[in-house]
Amino acid sequence: MQVGSRTFDFRREVAVMAIVNRTPDSFYDKGRTFALSAAVEHALAQVEEGADLVDVGGVKAAPGEEVPLAEELDRIVPFVEAFREHSDCPVSVDTFRAAVAAAALDAGADVVNDVSGMVEPQVADVVAARPGSALVVMHPGGPPRTRPFRPVYDPDCTTDVVRTCAALAAEAQRRGVPAARIIVDPGHDFGKTTFQSLEVTRRLGELAALGYPVLVALSRKDFLGEALGGLAAEERLEASLACAALSVQAGARLVRVHDTAATVRAMRATEAILGLRQPPVALRGLD
Repeated sequence: MQVGSRTFDFRREVAVMAIVNRTPDSFYDKGRTFALSAAVEHALAQVEEGADLVDVGGVKAAPGEEVPLAEELDRIVPFVEAFREHSDCPVSVDTFRAAVAAAALDAGADVVNDVSGMVEPQVADVVAARPGSALVVMHPGGPPRTRPFRPVYDPDCTTDVVRTCAALAAEAQRRGVPAARIIVDPGHDFGKTTFQSLEVTRRLGELAALGYPVLVALSRKDFLGEALGGLAAEERLEASLACAALSVQAGARLVRVHDTAATVRAMRATEAILGLRQPPVALRGLD
């Protein structure tokens, strides 16, 4: 898949997508990269640490204060423009609004990462009208910016994830997005209990079987903290790395993360263990 300046062979490599939050209230960085200069500096640092893409969002996924369209545009478009002055690293924009997606792609972004389940289907029209751009569709498990309350899926969560992602991808194609430009995301923690997010991880191969590249956005999420007895986000790095590695073994090929350097090393090791790539140095026992 060609994404901006990069060509990814997802048969043999894993892409690390670094998170950049232009929000004052994100669950982990809590506004550390809200200012434009801080966001650009952070994004460039992630590229130096080995990020293959950067993903910028202007509205946090969890419930919170309403962010008007004009405000989201002001958080996203200047970032894309400023980042583009310094780097050709592919840029993904986390938004469910078609107007934001269009403005971001026109400013130089490459991917629209829609975590809403295409609540605005016109997002697909925006991507289709801009050849070379890509679309991430995700299983949201409910309306945007809401928390789950005892969600129940028929017959089970993973089956619903696969069915929903297949339907979203089909709708995107109906609107003109080539299948080769579509990525699917199971939506860890979105509309899911901890048990359901763990189940989806174990059965991720069922989603990968659809044939689209699978993105997992599980970095420091609640289900990992609860799996370890209620650890805070600041204490979930090891769990995030373990879950990312297991997800890749099950078929994921993009990992959206807060901890770029550590994840890049974990992913390169995982690729080598799985035989997806040859170690760049292999002298042990030979010299």
